[in-house]
Amino acid sequence: MKILVLNCGSSSLKYSLIELPEYKVITVGIVERVGTAESFIKVQKPDGTKEEFPTAIPDHTRGVEVILEKLLDLEVGHIRSIDEIEAVGHRLVHGGEVFSGSVIIDDKVIAQLEKCIPLAPLHNPANIMGIRAAQRVLSDKPHCGVFDTAFHQTMPEHAYMYALPYHLYKNHGVRRYGFHGTSHDYVSHKAAEFLGIPYESSKIITAHIGSGASITAIKDGKSIDTSMGMTPAEGLVMGTRAGDIDSGVVEFLLDKTDFDPAEIADYITTEDKGTRSQLKVKEVSTLLNKKSGLYGVACIGSSDMRDIEKGINEGNKLTKLAKDMLTYRVKKYIGAYAAALGGLDILVFTAGVGENSDAVRSACCQGLEFLGIEIDESVNTGLRGKAALISKPESRVKVVVIPTDEEYMIANETYKLLS
Repeated sequence: MKILVLNCGSSSLKYSLIELPEYKVITVGIVERVGTAESFIKVQKPDGTKEEFPTAIPDHTRGVEVILEKLLDLEVGHIRSIDEIEAVGHRLVHGGEVFSGSVIIDDKVIAQLEKCIPLAPLHNPANIMGIRAAQRVLSDKPHCGVFDTAFHQTMPEHAYMYALPYHLYKNHGVRRYGFHGTSHDYVSHKAAEFLGIPYESSKIITAHIGSGASITAIKDGKSIDTSMGMTPAEGLVMGTRAGDIDSGVVEFLLDKTDFDPAEIADYITTEDKGTRSQLKVKEVSTLLNKKSGLYGVACIGSSDMRDIEKGINEGNKLTKLAKDMLTYRVKKYIGAYAAALGGLDILVFTAGVGENSDAVRSACCQGLEFLGIEIDESVNTGLRGKAALISKPESRVKVVVIPTDEEYMIANETYKLLS
C-alpha cells in the first residue's frame, strides 16, 4: 500500500510517499510559503537529488495539487497514476481528550478538531486546512489522522491536571495534554527493540530535542508524564520557546507600560510599531513562543544548535549560556522523571539536536552517574543521526540515540486502520 503522508502548517505542506508493509520511503518533499509570491515546492527526484520549483501556490488545495503533479511528473515523479496512492495519513497536533488513538477522518472528526482549536490555535486550523485540501483533491481516498497528543492520554490524573480551580478543567479542558507523541511512541519502542529489552516491563525516558523539545516518562509501555502541557509552550528550553516560566512574568510583561518602543518592536506587527510602549496578549505570546528559547538568549539571530555551538567555539558567552540552560533543563527533567518512574532502564535521545549534537547529549548526562547514567564518550563523540548505544558497558541505565521517524508512524497507523 502506497500512503501519502501530509504534515500541514499554516504556510507549508510537508509530504512523504511511503510504501507498506515492506517499509519503503519512495520520496519526500515540502511546499513552502503558501499564499505568498515566493511559494515553491522542493522535491526529491528518483536519483535522490533535490530540486526547488517556484510555483504559484495561493492556498493549500493548490499545494496538494502541485504535490500530485510533481509525483506524476515524468522527469521528477515517482508514480504513473494517482490510483497508486491508496490512502492519505495526516499528522494532527491536538485531539484533546477525545482521541486516544488514530482515526479514519470523517465529518465528526473534523468537527471535534474544530472544537479543539482554542487548545491549539496555531496548529489545528492548519491541520484542518490540510485535511480539507487533500479531501478535495483526493476525494476517493481514505484519510486517516494520527494525533500528537494521543500517546499521552495514558497519563494519570495527578500528572495531567493543573492546580487551578477544577471547573476550568471540567468546563474548558484546561489540563496538560503533551505533544510529540508519535515520536516518543516510536523511539521508545525502537530503543527497547534495539537493546533486546521487553518494552512492556521497562522504565524509559525519551528526550525529543529539536527546535521543539519535549521529554517523556514511559512506564510499562505507557506515557505517565511529559514536559509539554496544554500547549507546546511548557517544559524544556526550545529553539524559540521559553519553556517553563513563572506565570507572574506574563503578568509583569502585560502590566508594564513604560517599555522603550524600540525594545519591544520585534514583537509588534501593527501600525503603531516603534511608538507603543506596552505589549498586548498576542505580542507576549509571540515573545514567549517565537522570540525566546535559544534564539532569545543567544542573541545571534538564530536558534540552530549548529550556530549556537559555532558561537561557543568563538567564545560567545551568550551562546554558551543558551546551551547550558537547555541542557540543565533536560537534566532536571531526567532526574524528576527517574523519580516518577521509580528507577530508569533506558534513556533515549532523538530529534534534530538529540540525534546530532554529541555535546548536548554529553552535557545532559553529566553528573547523573548517581542515577546509573554513564556515557561512553568514545562512542558518543562524533555520532550523528545513527542508532547507537552510547553508555558504558557498566552503566546501569542504557543510553541510546534513536533517529525518530514520525512519518513512518503516521503511515503505519494509517495502514493498520485500513488493513
